[in-house]
Amino acid sequence: MNMRIDGASCQIIPDDLYTSGEPSLNRLAAAAGDRFDVWQRQINRIILAKSADGFWSARNAVLSIPRQTGKTYDIGWIAIHRSARTPGMRIVWTAQHFSVIKDTFESLCAIVLRPEMSGLVDPDHGISLAAGKEEIRFRNGSRIFFRARERGALRGVKKIALLVIDEAQHLSDSAMASMLPTQNRAWNPQTIYMGTPPGPRDNGEAFTRLRDKARAGRTHSTLYVEFTADRDADPLDRQQWRKANPSYPAHTSDESIANLWENLTGDDFRREALGIWDEHALSQAIDRRQWEEATIDKRRPGGVMSFGIDMNPQRTRLTIGACMRYDDNTAHIELAEYRDTNQDGTMWAVNLIDKVWEQTAALVIDGQSPATALLPDLAQAGVTVTVTAATDMGRACGRLQDMLRDGTLTHLPEDGQQPLWQAAAKATTRPIGKNGLFGWNRPDDDTDISPLNAVTLALHGAMTTRRDPTQETETWF
Repeated sequence: MNMRIDGASCQIIPDDLYTSGEPSLNRLAAAAGDRFDVWQRQINRIILAKSADGFWSARNAVLSIPRQTGKTYDIGWIAIHRSARTPGMRIVWTAQHFSVIKDTFESLCAIVLRPEMSGLVDPDHGISLAAGKEEIRFRNGSRIFFRARERGALRGVKKIALLVIDEAQHLSDSAMASMLPTQNRAWNPQTIYMGTPPGPRDNGEAFTRLRDKARAGRTHSTLYVEFTADRDADPLDRQQWRKANPSYPAHTSDESIANLWENLTGDDFRREALGIWDEHALSQAIDRRQWEEATIDKRRPGGVMSFGIDMNPQRTRLTIGACMRYDDNTAHIELAEYRDTNQDGTMWAVNLIDKVWEQTAALVIDGQSPATALLPDLAQAGVTVTVTAATDMGRACGRLQDMLRDGTLTHLPEDGQQPLWQAAAKATTRPIGKNGLFGWNRPDDDTDISPLNAVTLALHGAMTTRRDPTQETETWF
């Protein structure tokens, strides 16, 4: 099938579109008195398309579409259609905030409780109104669960054939990692991500990475759709409103968008109403010129050493980063060890640190890292570990950038340090909290930034610890 989406500024369409269930969706909606705009039908046709072997052509659908376009209405109908047509279907609709998920639940209830839909849902027992456990239950055994991510309410939910992730601009890597396993045992699962461009204070690293990966052509089973105004658009230009919002002015009124302009900041309006992504979302975390200028052939002697340990999310790589701090408040970082855990396990790291602990000022592990699994073994070895919180990591990343800029940090050449150089070249940033702090972020699933995390943690330990193993302990009697 030849597919395209009218008006989309960017569209990445998967291969092998053999047949689609979109006509069936249209008939169901028409029976209830609803209809879709052309752009919605085109998106639905691709989301509901299957390949010749019967699997979803778009295993993932990623939609970057401004507010007040009707995307929730459209994807809501997809969820209802699939529930009605497939007995025993299990769907989860998740949003970051409870207020949003409650509004969506009420909107979909209003559809399925129409008289024309009476054969689908039992009006007496088909709706669960329990706070935090809202559900729509269909007569054929299908269920749509509505859950807010802020409440961590997906625990124990399994075999999810369709996962709808609303407010994807607030989707962190950790939240996504906790949700995707709900689909592990489902046959032919599908995930739909939809949201607006994340702002600098949004924890939107997962949504940003999905966008980057699709636009770079690194996937063949993802539908990516982006509606956006021009980057330099006049925010009050109605033609730009029309370009960004495919429902304007037919269904989204001039007054509705003008109201957003009155109540949002200029930058938020660009993201929320015009769909414009911040340029910094694609910027590199480490300045290439500053990184190269910090290269030295050999670290100078003296100083006090500290270490940081990190592990990638897949738990396949374990990294030890090292830092030497000098009396003049300069420092040197380098990759000490980088090993495959499938081959070498993890105890080697405990044994290595144990051997040098008496000469070590600090060992640091981030509290959110999989490397925290080493804490019991390190404690048994008599090693004291500094476990950082998110704000500590934010300050540590800022310190590394500042020291590179000021010329007070050095590191070794790329030869022998390739994993660290690759991480420094590819890492982006993610916001931590609302005070300007940030952490390193993976631009895609294939990039391992644990070497950069490890040396950053080592630098943090070196610059903040009060332990000095070079000083003899004075004994008082």
